[in-house]
Amino acid sequence: MGLMLYPADGDVTSPDVEWSYRGFAEFRRWLAQAEGFDLDEMYGFGGDRQWNSVTTALEPLLDHPDDGVSEFTPAQCAAMLPRLEAIVERRRHDGSDPVVRRHLADARRLVVVMRLCLDKHVELYFG
Repeated sequence: MGLMLYPADGDVTSPDVEWSYRGFAEFRRWLAQAEGFDLDEMYGFGGDRQWNSVTTALEPLLDHPDDGVSEFTPAQCAAMLPRLEAIVERRRHDGSDPVVRRHLADARRLVVVMRLCLDKHVELYFG
């Protein structure tokens, strides 16, 4: 069992991104590290550091419950997309590590899905 991010366009052939819960947790830790903080120190992830103490456009993705179905609006996708693209670009040369390669591949797939959501002006479902 895991979770999936996919466009709310009703098209079952649209791209999506899937993770196991563990894989998604690792992906978010990697993104937080790229943003300069340790996700495990954050409130809701075992720590007591408040989210208002960090600045990242990726906060909606990083500080999101894993269970239940919800969505990101096109505006939230538009705000997160440039930062996600910048991380992919900055880290693209780190591909010798298989774990980083997997995170980069997942981030690239998420970029594709977010772009599709923006192009179609639909929500990005998280479930």
